[in-house]
Amino acid sequence: MAKVLTPREEDYSKWYNDLVVKADLAENSAVRGCMVIKPSGYAIWEAMQADLDKRFKETGHVNAYFPLFIPKSYFSKEASHVEGFAKECAVVTHYRLKNDPNGKGVIVDEDAKLEEELIVRPTSETIIWDTYKNWIQSYRDLPILINQWANVVRWEMRTRLFLRTAEFLWQEGHTAHATQEEAIKEAEQMLHVYADFAEEVMAMPVIKGVKTANERFAGALETYCIEAMMQDGKALQAGTSHFLGQNFAKAFDVKYQSKEGKVEYVWATSWGVSTRLMGALIMTHSDNNGLVLPPRLAPTQVVIIPIYRGQEELEKVSVVANDIVAKLKALGIRVKYDDRDTQKPGWKFNEYELKGVPIRLAIGIRDLEKGLVELARRDTLSKELIEMEKVVDQIPGLLTEIQSSLYTKALKRLEDNTVEINTWEEFLVEVEQSKFMMAHWDGSSETEEAIKNATKATIRCIPLDAKEEDGICVFSGKPSKRRVLFARAY
Repeated sequence: MAKVLTPREEDYSKWYNDLVVKADLAENSAVRGCMVIKPSGYAIWEAMQADLDKRFKETGHVNAYFPLFIPKSYFSKEASHVEGFAKECAVVTHYRLKNDPNGKGVIVDEDAKLEEELIVRPTSETIIWDTYKNWIQSYRDLPILINQWANVVRWEMRTRLFLRTAEFLWQEGHTAHATQEEAIKEAEQMLHVYADFAEEVMAMPVIKGVKTANERFAGALETYCIEAMMQDGKALQAGTSHFLGQNFAKAFDVKYQSKEGKVEYVWATSWGVSTRLMGALIMTHSDNNGLVLPPRLAPTQVVIIPIYRGQEELEKVSVVANDIVAKLKALGIRVKYDDRDTQKPGWKFNEYELKGVPIRLAIGIRDLEKGLVELARRDTLSKELIEMEKVVDQIPGLLTEIQSSLYTKALKRLEDNTVEINTWEEFLVEVEQSKFMMAHWDGSSETEEAIKNATKATIRCIPLDAKEEDGICVFSGKPSKRRVLFARAY
């Protein structure tokens, strides 16, 4: 299999697109802006889903499912929400087609116009809060801790596989609480759940923070986020958690009777991550040879490739290989023995390198005679000969080492490319170097917008660990109390 990727340093965007397609993760569909997630890509998403779902359930959440269609009138009930999503909404107006009397295929049946148009969900706050109205009467009904795995539609004009598509997969948590303190605690808890997942499972370091008013989720009082640095220095928002206050409860008249007998509005949160994480994973670790996958997310963690001539040699190699497979599976390791006779070993080596399998074992007749196995690491592209009797014992520790090494490498990149900025002149230089910039900001939306228009850099977040310090806004020269994170972003 010949190398098929545009070099990353030559054209980062094309490298990314090549990799998604050539590694069999996804492809564009016949529907503009929508993608087909192929088995290799979906297996990684399933691994993400499984780990996240376990974390949600460990924090007391349960899964449910709500309708894909939302009555258009629901969006008008929360003003900032409709303003935030109106331009991205796909609208269903009719429920039937009919044959064109002129013989030109099918046309919309105008007799089948909906009394109320339906929005294909871009997010589910409105339909869920209309439902919660029927579920909540008393403090005894709270909290409600629900998550939904679903697809959503946001009619994006410029799309890119995984990073921005008209339809994408995600999870969205929606919780209801008796007090403001409970809701804020929930929103913050889920931010930390996302950050832990990103760092422990994706091996992707993140910065935790809150969004500015300009960047908040439509309808939220506070949006918490995790921001990650990609290999080109751009930021990618990897997850968000929103404190919604009582906005949606008031919009849908969701009240409860407190222990003291008072009738009060419920407090709300919502939080979500999407298949955008697939793009983050690819751009954090991969190289010009293909995907580099953290072992915890790799559908296949170890692949074994036989090197042989003729059926007799294959049978001898297979006895040893199948024994290794059985022992690794017993340890919970995802292993594959590729004894296909339709492709040569070199082709297979390139294929599994492209697809990011963390460890590759090659076993030939000469290796059997010497009691050795060739082990190749995908992250470092290094190879070594391992004693056959010791290989099974070494692999679990090696997978842990690879996972840790990928995180350490990504963390060093983040630290090496994060700079403190004190003047506008420095800002203009460093933004062109694709750096994460910690700079003072005067807190005004006008300044934030002016910087964005001048440089295409946005305030990614106000880091949770940002310490208070007197300073001067890099753009306006006005006083500032803390630094915020600026970067260009996906």
